[in-house]
Amino acid sequence: MTSANNGGALGTATFTASATGYSGASVTVNEIDPSTSDFNKAFLDQYNKIKDPANGYFRKFGDLLVPYHSVETLMVEAPDHGHQTTSEAFSYYLWLEASYARVTGDWAPFKSAFASMEKFIIPAKADQPTNDKYDPSKPATYAPEHPRMNQYPSVLDSATPVGQDPLAAELRTAYGNSDVYGMHWLIDVDNTYGFGRCGDGTTAPAYINTYQRGSSESVWETIPQPSCDTFKHGGPNGFLDLFTKDASYARQWKYTNAPDADARVVQVALLAQQWATAQGKAGDIASEIGKSAKMGDYLRYAMFDKYFKRIGNCTSPTACPGATGKNSAHYLMSWYYAWGGATDTSAGWAWRIGDGASHQGYQNPLAAHALANVPALKPLSATGQQDWATSLNRQLEMLQWLQSADGGLAGGVTNSWEGQYGTPPSGTPTFYGMYYDAHPVWRDPPSNRWFGFQVWGIERTAALYRLTGDARAKKILDKWVPWAIANTTTGTNFQIPSDLEWSGAPDTWNATNPGSNANLRVRVLNHSQDVGVAASYAKVLLNYAARSGNASAKTTGEALLTSLLSKQDSLGIATPETRTDYNRFDDVYNTSTLEGPYVPSGWTGRMPNGDQIGQGSSFLSMRSMYRNDPQWPKVQSYLDGGPAPTFTYHRFWAQAEIATAFSLHAEIYG
Repeated sequence: MTSANNGGALGTATFTASATGYSGASVTVNEIDPSTSDFNKAFLDQYNKIKDPANGYFRKFGDLLVPYHSVETLMVEAPDHGHQTTSEAFSYYLWLEASYARVTGDWAPFKSAFASMEKFIIPAKADQPTNDKYDPSKPATYAPEHPRMNQYPSVLDSATPVGQDPLAAELRTAYGNSDVYGMHWLIDVDNTYGFGRCGDGTTAPAYINTYQRGSSESVWETIPQPSCDTFKHGGPNGFLDLFTKDASYARQWKYTNAPDADARVVQVALLAQQWATAQGKAGDIASEIGKSAKMGDYLRYAMFDKYFKRIGNCTSPTACPGATGKNSAHYLMSWYYAWGGATDTSAGWAWRIGDGASHQGYQNPLAAHALANVPALKPLSATGQQDWATSLNRQLEMLQWLQSADGGLAGGVTNSWEGQYGTPPSGTPTFYGMYYDAHPVWRDPPSNRWFGFQVWGIERTAALYRLTGDARAKKILDKWVPWAIANTTTGTNFQIPSDLEWSGAPDTWNATNPGSNANLRVRVLNHSQDVGVAASYAKVLLNYAARSGNASAKTTGEALLTSLLSKQDSLGIATPETRTDYNRFDDVYNTSTLEGPYVPSGWTGRMPNGDQIGQGSSFLSMRSMYRNDPQWPKVQSYLDGGPAPTFTYHRFWAQAEIATAFSLHAEIYG
């Protein structure tokens, strides 16, 4: 191993130990120099726990590792099983390995992580085979979203006008093909469900999806489905007629992108490029940096209204016109973009959509800055760099617009009220003609209740401030940081904000004379010891302190990292969680409350293992594999009237966030 620019962290003495768990794998164990900073040592300790094959964070496919969402299998949150994984996890895997390379000078694990992402969670050409049939003048057929699941399947409506996609031709010219270069958000790493690839039942990892039915659909109400639906499972039309109503159905593939994860890849690429350049090794990762810029080029689909309609005052699906050029761009990071098409290449057709709803927690002004201003990350398309320059300004404006009088950041904005271009309540504040939404995209639980969405988004704003000195970012942080610190205690029994309650609304945005948002207030309802959120929060404070010199931010950020070190176990850093929501495992659809997994009357189907789907199905009855999970008995006891079960989870994103927070401290403060 070469030891370059490692800050004294590693001695030259290294040895290789054979490892159990991965067939034919080896682990490099680094001897730590006595002069290593405590937080550099903490990073390496945490890194080695995550990468230890015996600890169960990864599955190995050939020479590549795929991170699980969590070590534990009995896990329901956004993914509905712990051995699925997300684009989020892959973006954190890259961050973990880039930070390792910063310390050691060894970029091989970073390159391997990138190769794994490209192979397993960016659909290959064979997985999106009919993109060449896509018509940018007719990007997709309109189907309204609905606030209640019993209003699904949603009727496709070809009479409603949609706009034109201004990106497709430009991207095809830049990259020489019609494929979309973005991550699908969710894969079944072990093929636990048994969908496999396009119904083959065996291929792992497998592209899957869950959410499909509007703002009221919680994870407990989802019906898992394959991303490539060949009608092998489900009902006569596979799973398609649960979600959209059409005259007939064709076998098809479809993917959904989580823009914050792709933007995090760009953010990590920016950091990696800086670190490798300082080591004289930029050439080692030039290919990965270029591909990150390419991902950022396609990520512009997240800047556009779902059906490429006009931005602003779009309160009727029929009267609001489709747009041309960039008139359908809001330039924010929306909740998703998606693309799909026929599996039959002879009959072929394809579609693409953006999304009109943008959540404050998904914004990444640092990624926008990188794609707009850093030569190594310049997109190849004709207008990509300019679009990201516009997006940088628009994102910072939105964060300022959403900042409460207290300091916390309110929910977001939508160009399509309730996902159906409806008319919002009178007096709803606007941002470039789009409407304030306290909880964009979903309501169960309310999407801006979780403090994690504060720190995820504002960490990027704080990093932008540290790296560039952006005065707009500083202004937001100057107000957010004291609010957060006032609601935090550190030490072994540390407490950080958990659930937030919002009241009032922001002032309508005026770019030349922004309001004070005196009426927009936030209250911290309760606190937690969420270790991943604490690490994200520490990153905010350390980034801010490094540039501003704010002593309270530095002290609190360091104290949070020290608090985390008091929660170490054999797998990483974790605290127990009591899961009262696990009482929903056996809920069935309730016609009074309209909650529970809704299946349309008369619809019946099967999961690959034979689990029935129909009226009276529960989350558990469609996922009977959970009954065989080693931790299931304590959930069953809870369902039988016992106490709520407690778990100590090791989520990959959280463990990587902790490691990279330690690394950030060492990077900034030596």
